[in-house]
Amino acid sequence: MQPVTAPPAERPLAAESTSHPTGLYLLFATEMWERFSYYGMRAVLVLFLTKAMMMDKAFASKFYGGYTSLVYLTPLIGGFISDRYWGNRRSILTGGLLMAMGQFTLFAAASNYGAAETHALSHWLLYLGLGVMIVGNGFFKPNISSMVGSLYSPADKRKDAAYTIFYMGINLGSFIGNTITSLIGDTGNPADFRWAFLACGIAMLLGTVIFNWGKGKYLHTPEGVQVGETPVQSGGVKGIYALLPVLLAIILGILWLDSAKFPTIAPLLGVAVVGIGFMIFSDKSLSGADVKGIMVIFIVSFFVVFFWAAFEQAPASLTFFADEQMNRTIFGYTLPASIFQNLNAIFVVVGAPIMAAVWTALGRRGAEPPSPLKMAIGLAMLAAGYLVMCFGVHNLQPGVKVSMFFLVALYFLHSVGELCLSPIGLSLVNKLAPAKFASLLMAVWFLANAAANYLAGYMSSLYPDPKSTAPAPELLGFHITNLYDFFMVFVVSAAAAAAILFLISGKLAKMMDARNYPTPAAQA
Repeated sequence: MQPVTAPPAERPLAAESTSHPTGLYLLFATEMWERFSYYGMRAVLVLFLTKAMMMDKAFASKFYGGYTSLVYLTPLIGGFISDRYWGNRRSILTGGLLMAMGQFTLFAAASNYGAAETHALSHWLLYLGLGVMIVGNGFFKPNISSMVGSLYSPADKRKDAAYTIFYMGINLGSFIGNTITSLIGDTGNPADFRWAFLACGIAMLLGTVIFNWGKGKYLHTPEGVQVGETPVQSGGVKGIYALLPVLLAIILGILWLDSAKFPTIAPLLGVAVVGIGFMIFSDKSLSGADVKGIMVIFIVSFFVVFFWAAFEQAPASLTFFADEQMNRTIFGYTLPASIFQNLNAIFVVVGAPIMAAVWTALGRRGAEPPSPLKMAIGLAMLAAGYLVMCFGVHNLQPGVKVSMFFLVALYFLHSVGELCLSPIGLSLVNKLAPAKFASLLMAVWFLANAAANYLAGYMSSLYPDPKSTAPAPELLGFHITNLYDFFMVFVVSAAAAAAILFLISGKLAKMMDARNYPTPAAQA
């Protein structure tokens, strides 16, 4: 039975409230434990692949990139099913349970990798566990993000701040997950990786239980209307469950082909872009303002590919760097290489409320920059982080290890850039997306992440291994002979993307105005 809610006239309007709805904190807690699960596993995945499953760095990088790309690609399917059949709530619960199952399957894989007769089984369990998590994430991720905006009225000025608070939950979960899995999994003993996966499975179950407990009581609009329920006109709700094994088989096939045979995911990404664009823009019910708003979403999504392709080096090439090229000893204790990924979470958790307060204060004065300009600033901060790293590795002599100061500085600048780009982008999609395409357009945002993660895996495979006798990696005719060359690639690409987005941000802001969701400058 749904809880009784007060009539609309008795409830305060969201614009008049000074506090955020309780539902935001329910979603905050759910997402926090899910991010514990995802980022905790991600922190040790490439080390597990190279140190336990004995993959070389280039293959492990591409395999990791294929997995994370599919993690962000399946929200296209999950968003469509949610909009048409399941609704947000059913999708989140199903996705959460599937991801927990996937983590427990990885625990089984990591528990059997050692003996020769069970090593092949571990590989199949590895693929199966990752495949189940890919499918589960497709239902979970776009729906919980889009539900944040549903708690507020369309013109509520607190949305950017709400998504920033929500984003703090993501990074708090990342911090807790990274810390626990690094300490119990990245111990130097490959057999201990299994405990990291077990902890992540338990965390995912906890997040799902929390969401199920509070969904009916707290997830409603300012007027008391329940949000995220199964669409009234939906059909075939139960039939979708029968399709899940088919979807899993397809995902497993794609992951195996891409990692073991030939590139498969990249063409799929291209097809997805064209297909979803046709599906949305061919809808005759969209107004001209709707079309402009959707175009802004597609344009900024293109630019965030450059951001995440460089940012997502953290669990791949930057972890290789921390493991092999950085002095990790402090007060006589050698820190696990994977734990340095925690720096991003620490900086974001501390900086998120500060950034939210800054945007709110600037908004009151009519000086808050429009969302595309904020995102251009984020790209510039990303380029600055890699530039600092270039100074650290310039003319680095063989056998000399780099001070951890340079990696700390990189993660600080990247975290500031992330706060300027990611929560702002989530809020922008929610503001501009027509209601009928809310989840699907949130999935477009994650499609950009899919392309970026695939590209990130490829870029990480270019990481120059000083022990390798193979020819130097090459990118567009540029030979990457050392770490300075490698990091400079990201400086140039991120800086160029930032400059172009800065130049067109004014035009994008005007297109946003047409959607009747004014930019901060227009509100002034």
